[in-house]
Amino acid sequence: MTLILRDVELAGRRTDVAVSGDGRVSATGRLRPGPRDTLVEGRGGALLPGLADRHVHLLALAKSLESVDCGPPRIRTAEALADALRARATATAPDAWIRGVGYHESVAGALDRDRLDAMVRRPAVRVQHRSGALWTVNSAGARVLGLDEPGLPLPGGVERDAGGRATGRLWRVDSWLRRRMGPSTAPDLAAVGRLYASYGVTAVHDATPELEDDTVAELSRALTDGRLLQRVTLLGAGRPPRPGEERWERGPYKLLPPDHDMWTYDELLCRVRAARGSVGRPVAVHAVTREALVLTLVVLREAGPVPGDRVEHAAVVPPELLSQIRELGVRVVTQPGFIAERGDTYAAEVEPDDLPHLYPYSSLLAAGIPVSPSSDAPYSSPDPWAAVRAARDRRTPAGRVLGPGERVRASAALTGFLARPAVGPGDDADLCLLHVPWRVACEDPDAGLVRMTVCRGRVVHGGLSD
Repeated sequence: MTLILRDVELAGRRTDVAVSGDGRVSATGRLRPGPRDTLVEGRGGALLPGLADRHVHLLALAKSLESVDCGPPRIRTAEALADALRARATATAPDAWIRGVGYHESVAGALDRDRLDAMVRRPAVRVQHRSGALWTVNSAGARVLGLDEPGLPLPGGVERDAGGRATGRLWRVDSWLRRRMGPSTAPDLAAVGRLYASYGVTAVHDATPELEDDTVAELSRALTDGRLLQRVTLLGAGRPPRPGEERWERGPYKLLPPDHDMWTYDELLCRVRAARGSVGRPVAVHAVTREALVLTLVVLREAGPVPGDRVEHAAVVPPELLSQIRELGVRVVTQPGFIAERGDTYAAEVEPDDLPHLYPYSSLLAAGIPVSPSSDAPYSSPDPWAAVRAARDRRTPAGRVLGPGERVRASAALTGFLARPAVGPGDDADLCLLHVPWRVACEDPDAGLVRMTVCRGRVVHGGLSD
């Protein structure tokens, strides 16, 4: 059976597109549907080659959809946070965990176990900072994890006070935390697949570092059984796909130097060289400070850049570093949504010298640097259309325009989200059909414009008669 998309806008002109049963684009032009073909009237809507979110954390996003929202804009005060946690506690089994996400100090200051105890003593509670770098547990959670057990070896990210008592603050210890908590119910990855399909997203890059083998296997199963609809690239997978796991790809290797305790030059260089291995695998290095970016560029120059190297976030890029990034051929994977969601906090807390260079976009493009917008979901909204608006406007929640010179046209940001440059015969049929032409979509970008999403030739969002 062939799917015929009739009268769609493709590269600025009206045409028809055929999708064959093997999941590929088989033809374009004026087409005559056969008796067994399925016909969709495009009515001049733009047909895009699918959108790609090139920095997301799939399992964390799935869990966040089931978690308590603990930060702005929904939660803004300590009282509201306590109410939200207590409400969840009444519906949580005594031996289960309450999981909170999105916390920021503007709500109730620096959380620790004692502050959480004052809100909820039981059951165990863990709250993630919106940066993703920090978990805080209450005393019930500390007991489950064994933070107070004498002689139990704990990772360096377990914070202690001056008296040696664990504060409940756990820095970058996600793998250890999962092991200590033991088996848990798998989050609903099908909900993530459906959510992304509603946005027209046909490909995602999971940027979670150091993925354990059972996590890779779980993601692979979700692809095989159809819970995850998109093509998936794993940055944190140490190994390539095994037989039967061909539905995901291994991307640049994710390196995550801790923001609060940066790696030394030698350590980062060693890790880059180890990641390169015998096949010259590119790397994707997390860099959210000026110092981290400088270190990353120096190390990449010493190690030798390879095609596919990326800098994740590049949150602060002073002008003097632009030429170095361009010369190394490094792609910047940025998150415009952070300005729209956190811009007022940045304006109050970021160093004045860094603020003009925060999450740049326009200056990167002007310097000839390849840029991919992304979400970093669940730490920002997974909606790419919201990110396009954020890149265009750079408007904070309070209405301030942060870095007006870094604004880009909506068309540039939307182009940056495309999974590939164009649609043509022989291409994989990963497609996003809009209700409106490209020009209209760029005037008012919104997820509601997505009429149909096709992944591997199969309609995964929208009806054939919409």
